[in-house]
Amino acid sequence: MSLSNILVIEDDSLVARTIERCLRGNEYHVQVVNSGVAGLKSARRKVPDLVLLDVMMPGMDGFTVCKEMREDALLKDVPIIFLTAKNKVEDKIVGLSVGADDYLAKPFNVDELLLRVKAILRRTKPLRLEEGSAGAEGTPVAYKTPPNPIVRIGEYTLDTRSYVFTSPAKGKIRLTPVQYTLLYHLMTHPNKIFSPSLLLDEVWDYPSNTGSTDLVRVHIKNIREAVEEDPKNPVFIKTVQGYGYTIQSEE
Repeated sequence: MSLSNILVIEDDSLVARTIERCLRGNEYHVQVVNSGVAGLKSARRKVPDLVLLDVMMPGMDGFTVCKEMREDALLKDVPIIFLTAKNKVEDKIVGLSVGADDYLAKPFNVDELLLRVKAILRRTKPLRLEEGSAGAEGTPVAYKTPPNPIVRIGEYTLDTRSYVFTSPAKGKIRLTPVQYTLLYHLMTHPNKIFSPSLLLDEVWDYPSNTGSTDLVRVHIKNIREAVEEDPKNPVFIKTVQGYGYTIQSEE
């Protein structure tokens, strides 16, 4: 299996060197740039497997970089982890709403960063391999070819070949990799209630005490806004107060 290519967009040279040493020490290929504009140019020149992205940078900030990547056909599926000192809940909501997969506040523990990098690459890299190529070790169930390529719950369908979700309220929606994996997991376990911490374990593949349950809540919120007619009164992904989230099926 080829080594993963990670692009680090970070204007603090000390932080960038720390991240680079950590990743190279674990045999990743690393490219470091110090601005948002340079990061986009580098990503378009050679599409990375993962981007580690600072938020507060002169010129183009990280939120803008992330948004531009999600609007770029070449880069829209590349997973993004924000690394930033902006660690309020509302900052996380903004970051994940513009398309990031995860959010790690500075100062961060390099071991936790590495765990999250490994988990995201296990989850997302197989999706971006060419059809018919060998999958990576640890490929999650969501990326294995299912017996039926269409997962259906009532009028809602998920196409596992195109990663397109069809909602009766919103029509066809092409999901981001993390949205696809989360919806696949919920739809293939109908009527089961998942707590945010259980979803971090089973969908994000994060070890215990790694990652924030805010990550799950914001991604659920984003999916509801994409697929529900009234996101504030969801009928597809339901909240069971005190327990978690479920998709109900009468079949």
